[in-house]
Amino acid sequence: MDAPIQVERSALIVIDMQNGFCDPAGSAARAGFDVAMCRAAIEPCRRLVDGARRHEIPIVFTRLVYRADYRDGGVVTDEILPGLVEAQCCAAGTPDMELIPELVPRPEDFVIDKNRYSAFYGTPLASILTAQDVRNLVICGVTTNICVETTARDASQRDYRTVVVGDATGEIAPERHHWALETLGTRFGWVVSTDAVLKGWDEASTP
Repeated sequence: MDAPIQVERSALIVIDMQNGFCDPAGSAARAGFDVAMCRAAIEPCRRLVDGARRHEIPIVFTRLVYRADYRDGGVVTDEILPGLVEAQCCAAGTPDMELIPELVPRPEDFVIDKNRYSAFYGTPLASILTAQDVRNLVICGVTTNICVETTARDASQRDYRTVVVGDATGEIAPERHHWALETLGTRFGWVVSTDAVLKGWDEASTP
């Protein structure tokens, strides 16, 4: 079945394109992770943002943000990944938590801060999408296997038509990127390219 690339009732969700994950000086790189794939997602994400603005499609940027003392990080920062604390990953009030310069939100865009992997968990995302009458989601950003996949799974479970843009996502390990997209494309929605989304939006807007 072809991916449902539509303009009407659609939104673009840009997941965690932050200095912490995409900047060579950010916390992920400082912790020893390879951020090359995350950086490769920058230009496709920028193209999607530009395309969404041309077609007046709502854009939601998400940011993973923890309190400076990480008391809101729960079991992830306390036990599973204490290295996030050591690297000061996405701590509130630091440049690490900010969106990258290539993807600066405009006043009409939405910016959602979260302290869990899913953009739906404990955030106003669902109410924002309802207020915008959205039923079709195009998702891009980082990291493919964690926040992108968790958000896309949650979106599918809420019966959004969920499209993940494969070349506009990035991971710290190629195999995790591959299997995340494989799972999402066979069980939770559609995986497509940036070019396919932009072409679909253009065609849907043509009288």
